Amino acid sequence: MTRGWQYRIAAVTAFVSLLGAAHTASAAQCGNSAAGFDDWKQEFAQEARARGVSASTISALMATNYATATIRADRGQKSFRLSLDQFLAKRGGSTIVARGRSLKQSNAALFASLEQRYGVPPGPLIAIWGMETAFGRQRGNQHTLSAVATLAYDCRRSEFFTDQLYATLSLIDQGALSSNARGSMHGEIGQTQFMPKSILNYGNGGNLDNTADALEATANFLKGHGWRAGAGYQPGEPNFRAIQAWNAASVYQQALALLGQQIDGGGRRSAER
Repeated sequence: MTRGWQYRIAAVTAFVSLLGAAHTASAAQCGNSAAGFDDWKQEFAQEARARGVSASTISALMATNYATATIRADRGQKSFRLSLDQFLAKRGGSTIVARGRSLKQSNAALFASLEQRYGVPPGPLIAIWGMETAFGRQRGNQHTLSAVATLAYDCRRSEFFTDQLYATLSLIDQGALSSNARGSMHGEIGQTQFMPKSILNYGNGGNLDNTADALEATANFLKGHGWRAGAGYQPGEPNFRAIQAWNAASVYQQALALLGQQIDGGGRRSAER
């Protein structure tokens, strides 16, 4: 993971048209193996150049490698098919709750400030932090640009990751992200694993390797997805929609809601069985 990179909000406006254009699926031909990746990069580079991406950032894109480990991880997300209890056991739910309660106490002023500003209580923020990186200990070591470029090329979710790739190129052009930044398998970055497009939209100009900045950005993300202060966040309650926006997997959403509730002191059962 790269260290000390700063996100400058003022620079984002210069890239609005670039990101808007990314909503149109790339004309470059997607593929399902490494065989066509170099040809795809050539085609994509032409499109990116036409949308204003700088020559130095295009060069960084052209230097990327097909991320075999990312494709393997993307195809092998079997834990999302587990039951909630099985998923919590696999992810160490009770450990997250115990550690989370301790961190809630030791960082009480920070969490009080975030709740006052964004309306989000500590539990969901701490649950996300614990689930995503084991409270910052597991942030990944995958080359971010290679990972996102590979997934943009891969036919399975090409349109979604084309948006993420343009966001990554934008961050690099701004100097907000190193072209050699390292993170998790799908391009996630920082303490709570923000995707590049979310960094642009919700990063608040902070350093997402820093705990306070990452938690603030996470609270901003949830508020940006409709979080209402004081409303519940369990399935069927108003704020569960914001939790659903964080991760598409149903079991992950349920786990975050349950762990958050238990960290906030409202849980009725153990996080593991």
